[in-house]
Amino acid sequence: MLYQMEVNPVDPHEALELFWRNVAASEAVKEFVGRIVEGVHGNWKEIDKLIARHSEHWRLDRMDWVDKSILRMGVFELLFCDDIPPKVAMNEAVDLGKKFGAEESGAFINGILDKISKTEARV
Repeated sequence: MLYQMEVNPVDPHEALELFWRNVAASEAVKEFVGRIVEGVHGNWKEIDKLIARHSEHWRLDRMDWVDKSILRMGVFELLFCDDIPPKVAMNEAVDLGKKFGAEESGAFINGILDKISKTEARV
């Protein structure tokens, strides 16, 4: 959904509604996904500033949209989700990058999230 919102900017509630029309999930999954999507959307500017600050030689507008979406989710989980251990947030983001991104996405995502996890305090 974060990728969808990058490609075709829509309100997070609209993106969630469209998604759940076609995908079945438990209420717990829907709540978790909603929390992430709405949280990233609500903190988009702050998250993007952190990604930009910690990505060497890469401007946000030059990053792959999939990688950017995964990074945003990872940063949100690192900084705003006390119930998600930082290592879990990072590992999940890296795994998503390896599965859905380019060949180097996992390493790219890991490098940026590692820097952010070491320098930024949880909010």
